[in-house]
Amino acid sequence: MHPAVQLLMLLGLAVAGLCLASLLALVLANQLYGLSLAQFGEVGAAPERVPHGWAVLMLLQGLSLAGLGAGAAVLPLVLGQSVRGYFAPRRLGAAWWPLAAGLVILVSVPFLSALVAWNASVHFPTPLHGFELWARDKEDQTAGLTKFLTDFHSPGRLLVGLVVIAIVPAVAEELVFRGGVQRNLVAWFGSRHVGVWLAAAIFSAIHVQFFGFVPRLVLGLVLGYLYEWSGNILVSMAAHFTQNAFQLVLLYLFQNKMLPVVFDPDANQTVPWPAVLLSAALTAGLLYWLRQRWAAPKALARG
Repeated sequence: MHPAVQLLMLLGLAVAGLCLASLLALVLANQLYGLSLAQFGEVGAAPERVPHGWAVLMLLQGLSLAGLGAGAAVLPLVLGQSVRGYFAPRRLGAAWWPLAAGLVILVSVPFLSALVAWNASVHFPTPLHGFELWARDKEDQTAGLTKFLTDFHSPGRLLVGLVVIAIVPAVAEELVFRGGVQRNLVAWFGSRHVGVWLAAAIFSAIHVQFFGFVPRLVLGLVLGYLYEWSGNILVSMAAHFTQNAFQLVLLYLFQNKMLPVVFDPDANQTVPWPAVLLSAALTAGLLYWLRQRWAAPKALARG
């Protein structure tokens, strides 16, 4: 089947999974917390005004992403292939593969942090000033929602956050973007690089955060090449989980006054250039080393 058709099928299955998951979240919110349909509709815009807003928003977030991932996981079955063969055409060669992917993410933190700070201060050309104001407003709304969602004043909340914001997205988004979108774009264009770059751009754009587009694009490239070189979706999942979990743990420690102000993850503070350059060099070196270790025949048996 042509990759374009598979991408359309992936889109349909992911949307179907999202709709079913949202419906399930509505039913559970009503049964567990007594929320009405109107109250449930307000959760995404003003969760602080909804009874049990944090729990309901976490429920909706977790189930929605799980629905997307489930839709992607169904695609190989529809195509008559095995899930493992489709998403992981190459078995893990050793237990250190996912650990090494996580290490790449940790080493890249100063470099990515510098990109975040730079991208957050970018200004659009004068003709796009109206769009910039709209984008800034959307960014502020998202930031407010994220701040509410990541209010970790107890270990229990952190645990829920790790499941909903770290584990579930790592699995679901990798199945969709790397295992589904990237895989088919690589096959469609016959080029690993074109497929990885296009998938990373889609991955960044789909989050609709224009003042975080570049760092998320770079993250998507790292995840994409880790998947492409290793041939196993568990590797990019491990890296994605590390990225999200590290940020959440750092936030929890800061909120509970276990870290000094200089480590505030929400401050977009300027990172010293020596640290940025060292981070970039170490990240590139690790990626090159992994590329050499994972070198495999040009035609991996996919699916």
